[in-house]
Formats: sequence, C-alpha cells, structure tokens
Amino acid sequence: MVDFLVYLSATLAGAAFLLALSRFLKGPTLADRIVAFDVLTIIAITGIVLVALDEGRSIYLDVALVYALLSFLGVIVVARYLERGF
Repeated sequence: MVDFLVYLSATLAGAAFLLALSRFLKGPTLADRIVAFDVLTIIAITGIVLVALDEGRSIYLDVALVYALLSFLGVIVVARYLERGF
C-alpha cells in the first residue's frame, strides 16, 4: 500500500512538474518565470524525498535539505535583485 502511494505521489509530482515547466517557458513576465522556477525546485525536492522513501536511503534526505536551502537563498537573491538591484 505504501509503494502504491509513493508511485501515485510521484505521478502527481510529475504532472505538476510538467505544468510548472510550461509556465516557466510561457511566463509573460520575469516574475512568473521566477515563481515557476521556485515551484520546479520544490517539485524536484519532492522527487528526491520520494526516491529516498522508495530506496530506503536517508542520505537522500540530506541532499534534499541542502537543495532546499540553496533554492531558498537563490530566490531571495533574485527577489532582492528585482526589487532594487545589486
């Protein structure tokens, strides 16, 4: 049952990834593309966590945590740049 839920979650995350990727490619403004990129990183982190659950490897959770922190810092830097420049 747990395997089914992990695969279902992976399928839904894949669908969300495709929708966010389409917004990233079509986004009319730079802000739309930045938000879509942030959503893509969150979905990628979800994928890493799902792989960690499926494989039973806890080291992947550390990778997901570091990736989340770097993604957060990147979005803060870009938002600061858009607000008033470097």
